[in-house]
Amino acid sequence: MKITKVTSHVLRYDLPEPLGYSQQYYHQRTAHLVEVETDEGITGWGECFGAGNVALANRAIVEQVIQPMVLGMNPLDRDVVWHRVYNLLRDHGQKGMPIQSLSGVDIALWDIAGKVAGLPLCQMVGGRHRSRLPVYGYGMMLRPEPADELVARFPDEAAAIKGMGFVATKMKVGLGPRDDIRLIEAVRRGVGDDFRFMVDANHCYTTADAFHVGRAMEEFAPYWFEEPVAPEDHDGYRELRTGLTTNISGGEIEFNRWGWRALLEARALDIAQPEVCALGGITEYLRVLALCHAHFTPVVNHVWGSAVAVACNLHLLAAMPPLPGGLHPWEPMLEFDTTDNKFRDDLLEEPLDIQGQVARSGGFASVPEGPGLGVSPDRDFIAAYAVDR
Repeated sequence: MKITKVTSHVLRYDLPEPLGYSQQYYHQRTAHLVEVETDEGITGWGECFGAGNVALANRAIVEQVIQPMVLGMNPLDRDVVWHRVYNLLRDHGQKGMPIQSLSGVDIALWDIAGKVAGLPLCQMVGGRHRSRLPVYGYGMMLRPEPADELVARFPDEAAAIKGMGFVATKMKVGLGPRDDIRLIEAVRRGVGDDFRFMVDANHCYTTADAFHVGRAMEEFAPYWFEEPVAPEDHDGYRELRTGLTTNISGGEIEFNRWGWRALLEARALDIAQPEVCALGGITEYLRVLALCHAHFTPVVNHVWGSAVAVACNLHLLAAMPPLPGGLHPWEPMLEFDTTDNKFRDDLLEEPLDIQGQVARSGGFASVPEGPGLGVSPDRDFIAAYAVDR
Protein backbone atom coordinates (compact mmCIF):
# COMPACT_ATOMS: atom_id res chain seq x y z
CA MET A 1 0.00 0.00 0.00
CA LYS A 2 1.26 3.47 -0.89
CA ILE A 3 0.25 7.06 -0.17
CA THR A 4 -0.85 8.62 -3.46
CA LYS A 5 -2.25 12.01 -2.45
CA VAL A 6 -2.58 14.33 0.57
CA THR A 7 -5.28 17.00 0.39
CA SER A 8 -6.19 19.85 2.74
CA HIS A 9 -9.81 20.90 2.99
CA VAL A 10 -10.07 24.30 4.70
CA LEU A 11 -13.69 25.12 5.59
CA ARG A 12 -15.14 28.43 6.73
CA TYR A 13 -18.43 30.20 7.42
CA ASP A 14 -19.57 33.42 9.09
CA LEU A 15 -20.69 33.06 12.70
CA PRO A 16 -24.09 34.47 13.70
CA GLU A 17 -22.32 36.65 16.31
CA PRO A 18 -18.68 37.40 17.14
CA LEU A 19 -17.12 35.24 19.83
CA GLY A 20 -13.86 35.67 21.64
CA TYR A 21 -11.37 34.76 24.30
CA SER A 22 -8.67 36.74 26.06
CA GLN A 23 -6.56 37.21 22.93
CA GLN A 24 -9.06 38.14 20.18
CA TYR A 25 -12.60 38.09 18.81
CA TYR A 26 -13.41 36.08 15.73
CA HIS A 27 -16.26 36.37 13.28
CA GLN A 28 -15.82 33.14 11.33
CA ARG A 29 -15.57 29.46 12.16
CA THR A 30 -12.75 27.58 10.41
CA ALA A 31 -11.78 23.92 10.18
CA HIS A 32 -8.82 22.26 8.45
CA LEU A 33 -9.37 18.64 7.44
CA VAL A 34 -6.66 16.45 5.93
CA GLU A 35 -7.45 13.61 3.53
CA VAL A 36 -4.81 10.96 2.75
CA GLU A 37 -5.48 8.68 -0.23
CA THR A 38 -3.83 5.34 -1.05
CA ASP A 39 -3.36 3.16 -4.11
CA GLU A 40 -5.73 0.57 -2.61
CA GLY A 41 -8.66 2.97 -2.42
CA ILE A 42 -8.57 3.39 1.39
CA THR A 43 -8.78 7.00 2.52
CA GLY A 44 -8.01 8.43 5.95
CA TRP A 45 -9.16 11.67 7.57
CA GLY A 46 -7.38 13.89 10.04
CA GLU A 47 -7.55 17.45 11.34
CA CYS A 48 -5.04 20.25 11.96
CA PHE A 49 -5.41 22.69 14.84
CA GLY A 50 -5.28 26.32 13.76
CA ALA A 51 -8.08 28.67 12.76
CA GLY A 52 -8.43 31.58 10.35
CA ASN A 53 -5.45 32.37 8.14
CA VAL A 54 -3.33 29.92 10.15
CA ALA A 55 -5.36 27.16 8.47
CA LEU A 56 -4.42 28.57 5.06
CA ALA A 57 -0.74 28.58 6.00
CA ASN A 58 -1.03 25.03 7.32
CA ARG A 59 -2.71 23.96 4.08
CA ALA A 60 0.39 25.06 2.19
CA ILE A 61 2.63 23.12 4.59
CA VAL A 62 0.50 19.97 4.29
CA GLU A 63 0.25 19.97 0.50
CA GLN A 64 3.45 21.64 -0.66
CA VAL A 65 5.92 20.59 2.04
CA ILE A 66 4.74 17.37 3.73
CA GLN A 67 3.00 15.73 0.76
CA PRO A 68 6.18 15.47 -1.38
CA MET A 69 7.99 13.89 1.59
CA VAL A 70 5.45 11.09 2.05
CA LEU A 71 4.16 10.23 -1.43
CA GLY A 72 4.89 6.57 -2.17
CA MET A 73 5.43 5.66 1.49
CA ASN A 74 3.42 2.94 3.19
CA PRO A 75 0.67 4.65 5.25
CA LEU A 76 0.91 1.85 7.81
CA ASP A 77 4.47 2.92 8.61
CA ARG A 78 3.13 5.71 10.78
CA ASP A 79 6.17 6.14 12.99
CA VAL A 80 8.49 6.07 9.96
CA VAL A 81 6.41 8.77 8.27
CA TRP A 82 6.29 10.83 11.46
CA HIS A 83 10.05 10.85 11.99
CA ARG A 84 10.84 11.45 8.33
CA VAL A 85 8.67 14.58 8.29
CA TYR A 86 9.78 15.81 11.72
CA ASN A 87 13.49 15.34 10.99
CA LEU A 88 13.23 17.15 7.65
CA LEU A 89 11.27 20.03 9.21
CA ARG A 90 13.28 20.26 12.44
CA ASP A 91 15.44 23.10 11.10
CA HIS A 92 12.28 25.09 10.33
CA GLY A 93 10.24 24.62 13.49
CA GLN A 94 9.98 22.01 16.25
CA LYS A 95 6.74 23.62 17.37
CA GLY A 96 3.85 25.56 15.88
CA MET A 97 2.45 25.28 12.39
CA PRO A 98 4.78 22.57 10.99
CA ILE A 99 3.73 20.28 13.85
CA GLN A 100 0.06 21.24 13.56
CA SER A 101 0.26 20.26 9.89
CA LEU A 102 1.99 16.96 10.65
CA SER A 103 -0.73 16.26 13.22
CA GLY A 104 -3.51 16.21 10.63
CA VAL A 105 -1.55 13.89 8.34
CA ASP A 106 -0.69 11.53 11.20
CA ILE A 107 -4.31 11.27 12.39
CA ALA A 108 -5.35 10.37 8.84
CA LEU A 109 -2.74 7.59 8.77
CA TRP A 110 -4.18 6.11 11.96
CA ASP A 111 -7.63 6.26 10.39
CA ILE A 112 -6.27 4.28 7.43
CA ALA A 113 -4.59 1.75 9.73
CA GLY A 114 -7.84 1.16 11.60
CA LYS A 115 -9.71 0.63 8.36
CA VAL A 116 -7.09 -1.85 7.14
CA ALA A 117 -7.25 -3.77 10.42
CA GLY A 118 -11.03 -3.47 10.71
CA LEU A 119 -10.64 -2.07 14.22
CA PRO A 120 -11.72 1.19 15.89
CA LEU A 121 -8.94 3.59 16.86
CA CYS A 122 -9.40 2.95 20.59
CA GLN A 123 -8.50 -0.72 20.09
CA MET A 124 -5.60 0.19 17.82
CA VAL A 125 -4.02 2.23 20.63
CA GLY A 126 -4.54 -0.29 23.40
CA GLY A 127 -8.18 -1.03 24.12
CA ARG A 128 -11.32 0.41 25.60
CA HIS A 129 -11.05 1.28 29.30
CA ARG A 130 -14.52 2.83 29.04
CA SER A 131 -17.22 2.76 26.36
CA ARG A 132 -18.61 6.22 27.08
CA LEU A 133 -17.18 9.49 28.35
CA PRO A 134 -18.53 12.18 30.65
CA VAL A 135 -18.79 15.42 28.68
CA TYR A 136 -18.32 18.99 29.85
CA GLY A 137 -19.79 21.83 27.84
CA TYR A 138 -17.99 25.09 27.55
CA GLY A 139 -19.43 28.42 26.63
CA MET A 140 -19.52 31.84 28.31
CA MET A 141 -17.19 33.20 25.66
CA LEU A 142 -16.28 36.86 25.51
CA ARG A 143 -18.10 39.25 23.21
CA PRO A 144 -17.30 42.84 22.19
CA GLU A 145 -19.69 44.35 24.71
CA PRO A 146 -19.36 46.06 28.10
CA ALA A 147 -18.32 43.98 31.09
CA ASP A 148 -21.63 44.65 32.87
CA GLU A 149 -23.51 43.02 29.99
CA LEU A 150 -21.31 39.92 30.13
CA VAL A 151 -21.74 39.70 33.90
CA ALA A 152 -25.50 39.82 33.37
CA ARG A 153 -25.37 37.28 30.52
CA PHE A 154 -23.05 34.62 32.01
CA PRO A 155 -25.34 33.23 34.75
CA ASP A 156 -28.06 32.39 32.22
CA GLU A 157 -25.56 30.88 29.77
CA ALA A 158 -24.02 28.76 32.52
CA ALA A 159 -27.43 27.60 33.74
CA ALA A 160 -28.41 26.71 30.17
CA ILE A 161 -25.34 24.50 29.71
CA LYS A 162 -26.05 22.78 33.01
CA GLY A 163 -29.65 22.30 31.86
CA MET A 164 -28.44 20.57 28.66
CA GLY A 165 -27.17 17.72 30.81
CA PHE A 166 -23.41 18.28 30.73
CA VAL A 167 -21.47 17.08 33.78
CA ALA A 168 -19.54 20.38 34.07
CA THR A 169 -18.99 23.66 32.24
CA LYS A 170 -16.13 26.00 31.39
CA MET A 171 -16.01 29.78 30.99
CA LYS A 172 -13.65 32.32 29.44
CA VAL A 173 -12.02 35.25 31.23
CA GLY A 174 -9.77 37.98 29.90
CA LEU A 175 -11.32 41.38 30.63
CA GLY A 176 -8.83 42.14 33.39
CA PRO A 177 -8.60 40.85 36.98
CA ARG A 178 -11.37 42.95 38.50
CA ASP A 179 -14.01 42.19 35.88
CA ASP A 180 -12.88 38.59 35.51
CA ILE A 181 -13.58 37.96 39.18
CA ARG A 182 -17.10 39.32 38.63
CA LEU A 183 -17.55 36.93 35.70
CA ILE A 184 -16.41 33.97 37.79
CA GLU A 185 -18.85 34.85 40.58
CA ALA A 186 -21.63 35.18 37.98
CA VAL A 187 -21.01 31.69 36.62
CA ARG A 188 -21.00 30.15 40.09
CA ARG A 189 -24.30 31.90 40.74
CA GLY A 190 -25.69 30.53 37.49
CA VAL A 191 -24.79 26.86 38.09
CA GLY A 192 -25.39 26.73 41.84
CA ASP A 193 -23.15 25.49 44.61
CA ASP A 194 -22.67 21.83 43.67
CA PHE A 195 -21.97 21.94 39.92
CA ARG A 196 -18.40 21.73 38.61
CA PHE A 197 -17.11 24.63 36.51
CA MET A 198 -13.71 25.64 35.16
CA VAL A 199 -12.03 28.97 34.30
CA ASP A 200 -9.99 29.42 31.10
CA ALA A 201 -7.70 32.46 30.83
CA ASN A 202 -5.93 31.58 27.55
CA HIS A 203 -2.61 32.80 29.03
CA CYS A 204 -3.64 36.44 29.48
CA TYR A 205 -2.20 37.14 32.97
CA THR A 206 1.11 37.96 34.50
CA THR A 207 1.94 35.69 37.41
CA ALA A 208 0.98 38.46 39.86
CA ASP A 209 -2.43 39.01 38.23
CA ALA A 210 -2.99 35.25 38.04
CA PHE A 211 -2.39 35.01 41.79
CA HIS A 212 -4.84 37.89 42.37
CA VAL A 213 -7.58 36.24 40.30
CA GLY A 214 -6.72 32.76 41.55
CA ARG A 215 -7.01 33.71 45.21
CA ALA A 216 -10.26 35.58 44.62
CA MET A 217 -11.82 32.66 42.74
CA GLU A 218 -11.13 30.17 45.52
CA GLU A 219 -14.33 31.08 47.38
CA PHE A 220 -16.28 30.05 44.25
CA ALA A 221 -14.43 26.70 44.07
CA PRO A 222 -13.75 26.21 40.35
CA TYR A 223 -12.34 22.81 39.45
CA TRP A 224 -9.40 24.15 37.45
CA PHE A 225 -7.71 27.39 36.36
CA GLU A 226 -6.66 26.89 32.73
CA GLU A 227 -3.68 28.52 31.04
CA PRO A 228 -3.35 31.31 33.63
CA VAL A 229 0.01 32.56 32.29
CA ALA A 230 2.06 32.36 29.09
CA PRO A 231 2.88 28.78 28.08
CA GLU A 232 6.60 29.55 28.09
CA ASP A 233 6.43 30.61 31.77
CA HIS A 234 7.04 27.26 33.47
CA ASP A 235 8.23 28.98 36.65
CA GLY A 236 4.98 30.96 36.82
CA TYR A 237 2.94 27.79 36.40
CA ARG A 238 4.89 26.06 39.16
CA GLU A 239 4.51 29.02 41.54
CA LEU A 240 0.76 29.13 40.93
CA ARG A 241 0.40 25.40 41.40
CA THR A 242 2.23 25.66 44.72
CA GLY A 243 0.42 28.78 45.92
CA LEU A 244 -3.22 28.18 44.93
CA THR A 245 -5.70 25.51 46.00
CA THR A 246 -7.43 25.40 42.59
CA ASN A 247 -6.04 22.87 40.10
CA ILE A 248 -3.75 24.43 37.49
CA SER A 249 -4.22 23.08 33.96
CA GLY A 250 -2.64 23.77 30.60
CA GLY A 251 -0.64 22.42 27.70
CA GLU A 252 -3.01 22.83 24.74
CA ILE A 253 -0.35 24.74 22.83
CA GLU A 254 2.62 22.63 23.84
CA PHE A 255 4.19 20.46 21.14
CA ASN A 256 5.79 17.03 20.87
CA ARG A 257 7.40 14.87 23.54
CA TRP A 258 10.30 17.25 24.12
CA GLY A 259 8.11 20.27 24.86
CA TRP A 260 5.94 18.18 27.14
CA ARG A 261 8.94 16.69 28.92
CA ALA A 262 10.10 20.17 29.93
CA LEU A 263 6.60 21.19 31.05
CA LEU A 264 6.08 18.08 33.16
CA GLU A 265 9.57 18.12 34.66
CA ALA A 266 8.84 21.66 35.82
CA ARG A 267 5.98 20.19 37.94
CA ALA A 268 3.84 22.92 36.38
CA LEU A 269 0.45 21.19 36.04
CA ASP A 270 -2.17 19.49 38.14
CA ILE A 271 -4.06 18.53 34.95
CA ALA A 272 -2.51 18.16 31.49
CA GLN A 273 -4.46 19.20 28.38
CA PRO A 274 -2.71 17.88 25.25
CA GLU A 275 -4.22 18.82 21.87
CA VAL A 276 -3.81 15.87 19.49
CA CYS A 277 -4.50 18.00 16.39
CA ALA A 278 -1.56 20.28 17.30
CA LEU A 279 1.14 18.43 19.22
CA GLY A 280 2.08 15.94 16.49
CA GLY A 281 -0.95 13.72 15.98
CA ILE A 282 -1.86 10.41 17.57
CA THR A 283 1.65 8.95 17.20
CA GLU A 284 3.11 11.73 19.34
CA TYR A 285 0.07 12.03 21.61
CA LEU A 286 0.66 8.47 22.84
CA ARG A 287 4.20 9.41 23.83
CA VAL A 288 2.96 12.55 25.59
CA LEU A 289 0.30 10.55 27.41
CA ALA A 290 2.97 8.15 28.63
CA LEU A 291 5.05 11.08 29.87
CA CYS A 292 2.05 12.52 31.71
CA HIS A 293 1.37 9.21 33.42
CA ALA A 294 5.06 8.80 34.24
CA HIS A 295 4.75 12.13 36.09
CA PHE A 296 1.43 11.09 37.69
CA THR A 297 -0.35 13.97 35.98
CA PRO A 298 -4.01 13.34 35.02
CA VAL A 299 -5.02 14.17 31.45
CA VAL A 300 -8.12 15.88 30.06
CA ASN A 301 -7.58 16.34 26.32
CA HIS A 302 -8.08 19.77 24.81
CA VAL A 303 -10.69 19.48 22.03
CA TRP A 304 -11.40 22.19 19.49
CA GLY A 305 -12.50 21.78 15.90
CA SER A 306 -14.74 19.65 13.75
CA ALA A 307 -16.44 16.30 14.28
CA VAL A 308 -13.23 14.63 13.08
CA ALA A 309 -11.37 16.01 16.12
CA VAL A 310 -14.25 15.10 18.43
CA ALA A 311 -14.35 11.51 17.15
CA CYS A 312 -10.57 11.18 17.47
CA ASN A 313 -10.67 12.36 21.08
CA LEU A 314 -13.55 10.07 21.99
CA HIS A 315 -11.35 7.14 21.00
CA LEU A 316 -8.25 8.44 22.77
CA LEU A 317 -10.12 9.18 25.99
CA ALA A 318 -11.79 5.75 25.89
CA ALA A 319 -8.34 4.14 25.64
CA MET A 320 -6.77 6.24 28.42
CA PRO A 321 -5.76 4.14 31.44
CA PRO A 322 -7.18 5.26 34.79
CA LEU A 323 -4.73 7.20 36.92
CA PRO A 324 -3.81 6.05 39.49
CA GLY A 325 -6.58 3.42 39.53
CA GLY A 326 -8.85 2.04 42.24
CA LEU A 327 -12.51 1.38 42.86
CA HIS A 328 -13.39 4.96 42.01
CA PRO A 329 -10.58 6.16 39.72
CA TRP A 330 -10.10 9.68 38.44
CA GLU A 331 -11.81 9.80 35.03
CA PRO A 332 -11.16 12.06 32.02
CA MET A 333 -13.89 14.18 30.39
CA LEU A 334 -14.58 15.10 26.78
CA GLU A 335 -14.45 18.83 26.12
CA PHE A 336 -17.37 20.06 24.00
CA ASP A 337 -17.77 23.56 22.59
CA THR A 338 -21.46 24.52 22.89
CA THR A 339 -21.23 27.57 20.62
CA ASP A 340 -22.30 27.57 16.96
CA ASN A 341 -20.25 25.00 15.01
CA LYS A 342 -21.58 23.54 11.75
CA PHE A 343 -18.33 21.65 11.27
CA ARG A 344 -19.01 19.71 14.43
CA ASP A 345 -22.75 19.19 13.98
CA ASP A 346 -23.28 18.81 10.21
CA LEU A 347 -19.99 17.59 8.72
CA LEU A 348 -20.52 13.84 8.96
CA GLU A 349 -22.70 11.50 6.94
CA GLU A 350 -23.86 10.15 10.31
CA PRO A 351 -23.57 12.92 12.95
CA LEU A 352 -22.13 12.15 16.37
CA ASP A 353 -24.99 14.11 18.02
CA ILE A 354 -22.99 14.72 21.21
CA GLN A 355 -25.57 17.14 22.62
CA GLY A 356 -28.37 14.66 22.01
CA GLN A 357 -26.37 11.88 23.64
CA VAL A 358 -25.62 14.09 26.64
CA ALA A 359 -29.28 15.00 27.08
CA ARG A 360 -30.43 11.38 26.84
CA SER A 361 -27.72 9.79 28.99
CA GLY A 362 -27.24 12.28 31.80
CA GLY A 363 -23.97 13.72 30.56
CA PHE A 364 -22.21 11.00 28.54
CA ALA A 365 -21.19 10.34 24.92
CA SER A 366 -20.35 6.99 23.32
CA VAL A 367 -17.30 6.08 21.26
CA PRO A 368 -17.85 5.56 17.50
CA GLU A 369 -17.98 1.86 16.63
CA GLY A 370 -16.63 1.77 13.06
CA PRO A 371 -13.02 1.09 12.01
CA GLY A 372 -10.45 3.84 12.36
CA LEU A 373 -12.05 7.06 13.56
CA GLY A 374 -15.43 5.53 12.79
CA VAL A 375 -16.74 8.61 10.97
CA SER A 376 -17.19 9.66 7.33
CA PRO A 377 -17.24 13.33 6.29
CA ASP A 378 -19.92 14.37 3.80
CA ARG A 379 -18.16 15.48 0.62
CA ASP A 380 -21.06 17.66 -0.49
CA PHE A 381 -20.88 19.50 2.84
CA ILE A 382 -17.12 19.95 2.43
CA ALA A 383 -17.61 21.37 -1.06
CA ALA A 384 -20.23 23.81 0.18
CA TYR A 385 -17.95 25.35 2.83
CA ALA A 386 -14.51 24.98 1.23
CA VAL A 387 -12.31 28.08 1.06
CA ASP A 388 -11.29 28.86 -2.51
CA ARG A 389 -7.69 28.15 -3.40
